[in-house]
Amino acid sequence: MKTKQRNLNWVYFLIFLASIFVFWMLIRGNPTPKIEEIPISRVITMSQDSQIDTMSMDGPWLDLTAKDGTKYRSYVGPESFWTMTNLKLDGVTYEIAAGGIDWGALLPTIITFVLFGALLFFMFYRARGMNNQAMSFGRSRARLFPGDKPTVTFNDVAGVDEAKQELHEVVDFLKARERFTTLGARIPRGVLLVGPPGTGKTLLAKAIAGEAGVPFFSISGSEFVEMFVGVGASRVRDLFDTAKRHAPCIIFIDEIDAVGRQRGAGLGGSHDEREQTLNQILTEMDGFDTNVNIIILAATNRPDILDPALLRPGRFDRRVVLDLPDNNGRIAILKVHIKNKPINPAVSLERLARQTAGFSGADLANLVNEAAILAARRGKKTVDMVDLEESIDKVSLGPERKSKRISPKEKEIVAYHESGHAVVARLTKNADPPNKISIIPRGMAGGYMVPLREDRSYYSRAMILDLIAVSLAGQASERLFLKEITSGAQSDLRHATDIARRMITDWGMSDKLVPRTFGEKQELVFLGREISEQKDYSDKTAEAIDSEIDAIIRQQYEAATKILTDSQELLKKLVEVLIVKETLDYDELEALFKEMVPEDRLPKKEAFTDLLKPLPTLEQNPPGREEK
Repeated sequence: MKTKQRNLNWVYFLIFLASIFVFWMLIRGNPTPKIEEIPISRVITMSQDSQIDTMSMDGPWLDLTAKDGTKYRSYVGPESFWTMTNLKLDGVTYEIAAGGIDWGALLPTIITFVLFGALLFFMFYRARGMNNQAMSFGRSRARLFPGDKPTVTFNDVAGVDEAKQELHEVVDFLKARERFTTLGARIPRGVLLVGPPGTGKTLLAKAIAGEAGVPFFSISGSEFVEMFVGVGASRVRDLFDTAKRHAPCIIFIDEIDAVGRQRGAGLGGSHDEREQTLNQILTEMDGFDTNVNIIILAATNRPDILDPALLRPGRFDRRVVLDLPDNNGRIAILKVHIKNKPINPAVSLERLARQTAGFSGADLANLVNEAAILAARRGKKTVDMVDLEESIDKVSLGPERKSKRISPKEKEIVAYHESGHAVVARLTKNADPPNKISIIPRGMAGGYMVPLREDRSYYSRAMILDLIAVSLAGQASERLFLKEITSGAQSDLRHATDIARRMITDWGMSDKLVPRTFGEKQELVFLGREISEQKDYSDKTAEAIDSEIDAIIRQQYEAATKILTDSQELLKKLVEVLIVKETLDYDELEALFKEMVPEDRLPKKEAFTDLLKPLPTLEQNPPGREEK
C-alpha cells in the first residue's frame, strides 16, 4: 500500500514538472526576429514599385519578403480583400497554401491541456479514494467465510466432547429450525465460549460454521473501537445489517472482553467510546427479530469482567466452558495433529499425554510441530518418541542453551540442586515423581527437574506440604552437601512462600486460625487485573498469619533436609551420573532409585503405577481406530 502511494506521488511530480516546462516554452516563444505587420495598402504600393521578391498566402494572412530581405506580414480581411486586385505580381514568386489548421502552433496548447487534464484527473481520483476511505471508516471489518467451503469441522476439534455436544444444538437449529419452533422452543441467541487461552474457542466457533454450512462473520473485539467517537457503534450497526442480509449466519466476536467490560469502570469516565460500542452491541442483540436466523458466538478467557447486561438471558443465554484437556482429551488432540505427519509407529501417545498434564490444545499442536522441526533438523524421515519428548521441554521451558559455557563448580551446584528436588519428590508419599532431570540450561533456567504430573482438580493438605518440601529441597541440598547456598533457589523460595500463604489466607488450612479467608483482593475491571489487597484483619491476626507461614516453611525445610540426610548415598550417586549424562529420563531415574533405596523406603505412587506397564504404541492403536 505504501509503495503504491509512493508511485502516485512520483506521477504527480512528473506531471507538474512537464506542465512547468510547457509553460516555459510558451512564454519563451520563438527566438527568431519578430515579423513586422503592415497594412494591405502598403503591400499594394510595394508591388507597384517592384519591391516584392516572394509572397505566400495562408488563410487570411499574407507573408511577403522584400528584395532587400525584409519580411513583412499583412492581414487580408473581408473589408480589404477588394484592393488586392491592384497587386502587380510581375517577377514575384508567390504561392497560395491550402487552408487548414496549424498543428505546429497548436501543439504546445494541446500538450498543456492534456497535462493539466491528467493532473486534475489524478487529483480527483485520489480525492475520491480518500472520500471512499472516509465513508468506509465506520463500516465493519469482519471477515466473511462462505458456508459452502468449510475449512474446519467438528472432526478437527478434539478434547472438548461436552462442548461439542452442547454446540450441536446450534448446528441443528441452523439446519432444521422448524423442528424446534414447532415445539415452541427458542434457540439461544448468543453462546459465550469461556476457557483458558489455547483451549480451542476460536477453532470450535469455525467448526460450528463449517458443520452448519452457513456464512461465518469473524471479528475481534478490539477491531470495533477507534480513537474517534462513534466509529465503534457504527461498525456494530454495519456488521449486524450485513449479517441480516446473509441470514442464516453466525457472527463470531473473538476476545469480546476488549469491548464488553463492565460499564462505569473506565478510567476516562462512563461515556467513553468503548462503552458506546458496548451499548450498541446490547441494542443490536436485544433487537433481533425472532424470525432472523442469526446466532452470536463470542469467546473470552475473562468472563468475570464482562458487563452483566451482556450475560443476561436474551443476549448470551448459554455459557460453554472449555477447560484444559484431561489425559484422554490430550490423546485425542495428539491424534488430530499427527494425522498428516510421518510419525514412527513406536511412538506412544499415552505416554506423551501423561507427560503433558496442564497443556492446552495449542500447546500440544506446538509440541507436535516442534518435534517435526527437530526431526527434520536431524535429517530423520519420521518423528520419533525422542523428538516428541524433547519438544515437551522446549514448549514448557524454552530451547536448550548448550553453547553456554558452565564452569565445573557451577555444574556441580546445579547437579546437587536439581538432584535434591528429584530425591525428595520421589521419596515423599504425596508429591509427583520426577519424570526428567537435567543440568543443561534451557530457557531462563540453569537446570530443571520436571515432575510427572497427574490431572487433578483438588489438592489435599498433605500433598501441598510435600510440594512445598520439594520446592525447598534444592536449597536444602546445597546447604547440606556444599556447605553454602546460592541465588539459584529464588524462584523455588517464591513458589513455596506463595503456596504457604495461600494455604493460610485462601484455603483455610491453618491449625491455629479459624477456617476463613484473609484479605479482600481489589481489582479494577477496566485494567482486568488485581492491583491491591484490602487488609480486613487486625495486626494481631497478621502476626499470626506470618507465624503460620513461617512454621510451614520451617517444617517442610526440615522435612526435606531429613530426607536428604537419610539418602546421602543416593543423592551423591545421582549427582555423579547426572554430571556425566547431563540428562536423565523417567526410566533411568526409576532404575537408580530401585537400585539405591530399599523397597520398604521407596513410596509407591498409586496414581503412577501404570507407567511401569508397557504402553500401547501407534502400531498397536493407530489414530484412525477409535476404541469402543
